[in-house]
Amino acid sequence: MPNPLPNPLLVMTDLPPFHAIKPEHVVPAIDTVLAENRAAVAQLLESVSEPGWDNLVAPLETLDDRLNRIWSPVSHMNSVVNSPELRTAYEACLPKLSDYATEMGQNQRLFQAFEAIRHGSEYTLLDSAQQKLIDNTLRDFHLSGVALPAAKQARYKALKSELSTLTTTFSNNVLDATNEWNMLLTERSDLAGLPQSSMGMLRQAAEREGHKKGWWVSLEYPSYFAVMTYADSPELRQRVYEAYVTRASEEGPNAGKWDNGPVMEEILRRRHELADLLGFQSYAERSLATKMASEPQQVIDFLRDLAARSLDLARKELAELHTFAREQYSRDKLDAWDLNYYSEKLRQAKYAISQEDLKPYFPEEQVLKGLFEVVKRLYGLDIYECTEVQVWHDDVRFFEIFDNQDQLRGHFFLDLYARPHKRGGAWMDECISRRRLSDGAVQTPATYLVCNFAPPVGNDPALFTHDEVQTLFHEFGHGLHHLMTQVDYAGVSGINGVPWDAVELPSQFMENWCWEREALDLFAAHYQSGEKIPDELFNKMIAAKNFQSGMQMVRQLELALFDFRLHLEYDPAEGGRIQQILDEVRAEVAVVHPPQYNRFQHGFSHIFAGGYAAGYYSYKWAEVLSADAFSRFEEEGIFNRATGSAFMENILEQGGSRDPMELFIEFRGRQPAIDALLRHSGITTHP
Repeated sequence: MPNPLPNPLLVMTDLPPFHAIKPEHVVPAIDTVLAENRAAVAQLLESVSEPGWDNLVAPLETLDDRLNRIWSPVSHMNSVVNSPELRTAYEACLPKLSDYATEMGQNQRLFQAFEAIRHGSEYTLLDSAQQKLIDNTLRDFHLSGVALPAAKQARYKALKSELSTLTTTFSNNVLDATNEWNMLLTERSDLAGLPQSSMGMLRQAAEREGHKKGWWVSLEYPSYFAVMTYADSPELRQRVYEAYVTRASEEGPNAGKWDNGPVMEEILRRRHELADLLGFQSYAERSLATKMASEPQQVIDFLRDLAARSLDLARKELAELHTFAREQYSRDKLDAWDLNYYSEKLRQAKYAISQEDLKPYFPEEQVLKGLFEVVKRLYGLDIYECTEVQVWHDDVRFFEIFDNQDQLRGHFFLDLYARPHKRGGAWMDECISRRRLSDGAVQTPATYLVCNFAPPVGNDPALFTHDEVQTLFHEFGHGLHHLMTQVDYAGVSGINGVPWDAVELPSQFMENWCWEREALDLFAAHYQSGEKIPDELFNKMIAAKNFQSGMQMVRQLELALFDFRLHLEYDPAEGGRIQQILDEVRAEVAVVHPPQYNRFQHGFSHIFAGGYAAGYYSYKWAEVLSADAFSRFEEEGIFNRATGSAFMENILEQGGSRDPMELFIEFRGRQPAIDALLRHSGITTHP
């Protein structure tokens, strides 16, 4: 009888073999690697009498790396090509992985071995990145409950496992609720106001779903955005809005079917209990143990200071919108589903420009070519596409990055288009981390870069809005942070070990080049004529840059304060008080107040299913850093190679090997200042 084929997850030596990975491979692979790792750790602890870097830390890194490289493609595929079979396999592994991580974090002998290294003579001989990894590991032992009595350790382990399952349930509910709702419109008049490109996208979606006629409206973001921004029919806008803002809740067209209300309560309860076990007053305090911000009040004060600076402008912008709708369209009242629509009308009236006007100048190939040219001019990098690598979907592309010494620095997969069974939003995630192997060779890092843009329509290329171009540059900034690292230890290379409120610095930093004429001329060219953006259109674009920037600022502050207060003020006797806290935050900093049935929080995956719990403030915190970092380029030239090299050496190459404030000061020559962020946002008032 022939031998069965080997499990591709267990035998891969380089990039993941996506075509070969099947759901039935997942659980056996994870069971095998976890068993092997447990045995290997036990053997290490038995055999090492004097623990050190080479005989303990490096072998442990090898074990962790293998586990991460096996799990990474599984977790990724669950997000981008979700299926019932893969989801089942993925979810079966979550408690196994959680239990293993907790066991390692609570392993007393392992902890004592790291303590011995930290206080031994070898520590002073290690380089700064090695020392940082040791210090982080000891911190994380304490955050895993290593010092707790046995009963509390067991409870901690149970909580971590339950949270892993609950956050996945939250994410699944959002995905399922998004996929469930759709409508086929058969009359062109139903979609009056939508531009031709959006109509083509919806028609193509209908064909994908097997309909010979009509237009397919769904809750995938490109579809939702098109309807809310351009559809003349308030009835259609209202229907789509209600479906979107009630996803995974007890309200709306699928009320209660995938209700995340109870899930959120359970997540918050367990997070609070976990923080309490570790001796923290709240989960917000626990969150800051690994961030730049030192204590909760610092975060609250930071957010409220920004709100005080922004609220007057936001109120004026909203008043202007109401006046415009009343005077130009006889609308005395604006509902939630009217705001995007009339804002777009106002933008066109004030600046004679819309996102649609710019789309022909941002075809996919030209944008990518220009993005790559920007990083070449800044950092001396060359990027080439490779078509011989396995990918998870036909739309996915693969690239390699080389430095000016012709050294391969990293790989990235690029998955740009929205589709069914793919999680919404945009993100970067690690595929492989850089580290130096035992034979002296360097493991080349790799990342996944994922967006949800509208795909090509008909014979035209994919055309991006300027907002989407910024999103692509943002995610590419994350990718560079992970790929350009020169740190040789996986735990602090790339994005690993970087405090969450600093990790957005390289990503938000990259967005600045989307507004500079010198940069735009490298990638903004009409897909038919090849013409660069005319001066008149560019000037309108710059004039409109800060359109409703105050409203956008307070919306982000609303989300950040809601998240932080939710985790800071949790009281087991009262429960999450989720809607109550959200209402209070809105009363304090919001200018737009949605209808009572709005359940945005039920789809707030950043904090309930991602890594931003009590950390959503990180976007604004890091935006101060990124705006101030870019101001050096404004002073010295946006393509000044010496300045680019300084950013590469001080920020991108350092990973998590050093304190981010030290790195920022080395690059900027001083502490960060808020002025550049306010100037870039058009906010000039002071509280």
